[in-house]
Amino acid sequence: MGRYLALLLALIVGSWIAFVGEKLPDSLTASTPLTEFAGERAFNDVNFMAAVPHPVGTVANQNVRDAIMGRMLRLGLNPQVRPGVGVQQPRGASDIVAAGVVENLVGVLPGRDRSLPAVALMAHYDSVPGSPGAADDLMGVASALEVVRAIKARGTPVRDVMLVITDGEEAGLLGANHFFRRDPLALHIGLVFNMEARGSGGRVNMFQTSPQNGGLIDLFQKTARRPASSSLSVLIYEKLPNDTDLTETLRAKVAGLNYAIIGNQFDYHSPTSTAATLERGSLQDMGDQVLAAAGYAAFERQLPAKAPNAIYANVLGDTVVAYPAWGGWALLAVIAVLLLFAIRWARHSGEFPASDILRGMGAQLFAGLGTVAVLEFARRLTGAEFGYLEQRFLLAQVTRWEWAIMLISLGFLMFAAGDMARGRRWMAAFPLVLGLACSAFGEFDVIGAVTGVLAGAIGVFIYNRPASRKGAWAGVLLVTWILGVIVQAVAPGASYVVAWPLLLGAIGAAATSLSAKRGLLSFVLLVVLASAALGWEGGLSHFAFEAMDLMPLFAIQMITAGVVLWPLAQPDTNAEKGLVVGSVLLIAGFVITFVIRAEDPWTPRHPQVSYVGYHLDQDTGKAWRFSLAKARPQWSDMVMKADGGVVQPYAHWAWRRELMGAPARPLPAVQPVTSLGKTADGGLMLHVAGQPEARELDLQLRATVPGRVLSLGGVPMDMALIPGKWVRVYWFTAGKDLDVAIQPSGPGRLDVRYMTSRDAWPQGAIPLPTRPSDVMPWDSSDSTFVTGTRAFTW
Repeated sequence: MGRYLALLLALIVGSWIAFVGEKLPDSLTASTPLTEFAGERAFNDVNFMAAVPHPVGTVANQNVRDAIMGRMLRLGLNPQVRPGVGVQQPRGASDIVAAGVVENLVGVLPGRDRSLPAVALMAHYDSVPGSPGAADDLMGVASALEVVRAIKARGTPVRDVMLVITDGEEAGLLGANHFFRRDPLALHIGLVFNMEARGSGGRVNMFQTSPQNGGLIDLFQKTARRPASSSLSVLIYEKLPNDTDLTETLRAKVAGLNYAIIGNQFDYHSPTSTAATLERGSLQDMGDQVLAAAGYAAFERQLPAKAPNAIYANVLGDTVVAYPAWGGWALLAVIAVLLLFAIRWARHSGEFPASDILRGMGAQLFAGLGTVAVLEFARRLTGAEFGYLEQRFLLAQVTRWEWAIMLISLGFLMFAAGDMARGRRWMAAFPLVLGLACSAFGEFDVIGAVTGVLAGAIGVFIYNRPASRKGAWAGVLLVTWILGVIVQAVAPGASYVVAWPLLLGAIGAAATSLSAKRGLLSFVLLVVLASAALGWEGGLSHFAFEAMDLMPLFAIQMITAGVVLWPLAQPDTNAEKGLVVGSVLLIAGFVITFVIRAEDPWTPRHPQVSYVGYHLDQDTGKAWRFSLAKARPQWSDMVMKADGGVVQPYAHWAWRRELMGAPARPLPAVQPVTSLGKTADGGLMLHVAGQPEARELDLQLRATVPGRVLSLGGVPMDMALIPGKWVRVYWFTAGKDLDVAIQPSGPGRLDVRYMTSRDAWPQGAIPLPTRPSDVMPWDSSDSTFVTGTRAFTW
């Protein structure tokens, strides 16, 4: 019974530590000393600016621009509007380019030595269509304003502090592209602090750095204010296709740190991203962390120098542990010594067969792989499909889903450890059956099937007879050490995830002779070590949960939890109650999963997505009312049927998504004025006149002869025109003229497709019915789209 009480205490204390680590700070009032960041002062700016959606190029965006300019003027930053054209090709897409006219805002707090490289605080002020963007990224803008105000209150900094508020980030980093590639003011910057959001709450994570970040992490370590960051997050983000304005900063070889919140992702790019739903504590957290590091750098004569990438992570409070890559090998060597001594001392206190070590190694692998299979089944069981919009069913009940994942994960770990005392082969069937059952929900699930079969195969061999706790724990620690060596060799930045809990497990193993000692002090030590490891790992699990809808990530957390929980989770040999804790946790987790599946989560706070549009094809003269095929409440079908048409699958070259639509009454619309002329150097210039009523222009170009696009909106670029292949140009400020310079290889023809979008339902059409309170428009919903084609020869 003592071992079970110790296990329960470790789980409770570890959960409490994780909860405290994720707790947001209180938002400080406007009466806070001027030298400190006050969340309520910053919130006033968010509340004022986040009134309506304001995509790049719109009147609403100009209003936000003017509000920011007024704040910068009152701060004495002598702000400037820095207009230009941003041109961006997405990574890995040679046939797509995004461009638009942007208006960046730059202000400067002068330093004592104006010749030193400046520290820049950066955020973007545009939003996506349909979202007020209170979090993404007016929270960043308000934080930057409040941080520079606090720095100014501390005295004249050593170097300039620049405020760089970019435009057009949501359209493809257009403002940052123009600033860091074509604005001479960018040459004055030596270090950038970028602020972003992928949600409306949660702790702020410093998730990206520039390469060779050793010096930056030293700065981060010295100035940390309850930080949340790790070399793992930096490593993961480098591999993802995601971008922020800091992407352009790093391409310009300027050092930088990237901060963001990723909690409450239901509000990301959503109409619900309002000032009312923004967590004030997240705003305070952003300001506290950025002011600590940026304020320090502003008053230093030397900015952080480049140094080899560090392995680092925050632990408790303000503490950041960091060391060079070779330090990871040294740590693994220390752990190896502790494990060797622990196993040797354990064998002195009573023999256990070497096969028990092998069974323990297999049990750890069984626990990790089985966790993935079981969680993948639970994910399928929710009924939510995978995808950006499809996942919103879970995001609307995100707290329940996180509890379900945590209980199922820990439950299966307890399950795997508990039955080592009895050794019953039916254990192998549990992940095998659930892993294969993942494919019963409509499609073959590779992750579930592979992990389930592997876990089942391992389980057959390790659960055929009991294994001693000492031998099993030794095997768990050894296989985890081997995993740590592999991770250290392949991805040093992630090695601490395995090595740090393993160090605590090795200390516990050595101090208790692999848990052979039964005294109170041994139990206390194991509980303390397990609680500390679980509390720290809880933050990692929460980050993994928020960052990606990917079940395999939780296998690592369960493997590392096993190294400290195993001696408490595995009962004495032949004990009958080994599966009790695991069974209770698993049942609780699956009960919550069933509740999630049965629940209708849509409420006025978490409305269901709807996307409808009116499409006029000027080539055929036909019109359609359309909607997304999957994210489609009954209200969307009402809209499509309003002109008497029958809802049916709808496909058109302008959209890549699966759509449904119904014929509609054609209404007149203005056609874009396009022309193709020759230039003095023998090239071609495609001109599209601006349409003041339109927000976006989507052009598709196809030539019959080889050629190249040499400039877009006056900005030089180089994109190949391959005969017979379409290339796509997104012009996000359709109210402005667009010129596309083309150099063909000879005479030929240019086919042009166009689509314009206007953020309004067409005049003369039957109006949209009132949406229910639990349904919301998404992105450019409720817009008018006009398509057509042109052909030019030369």
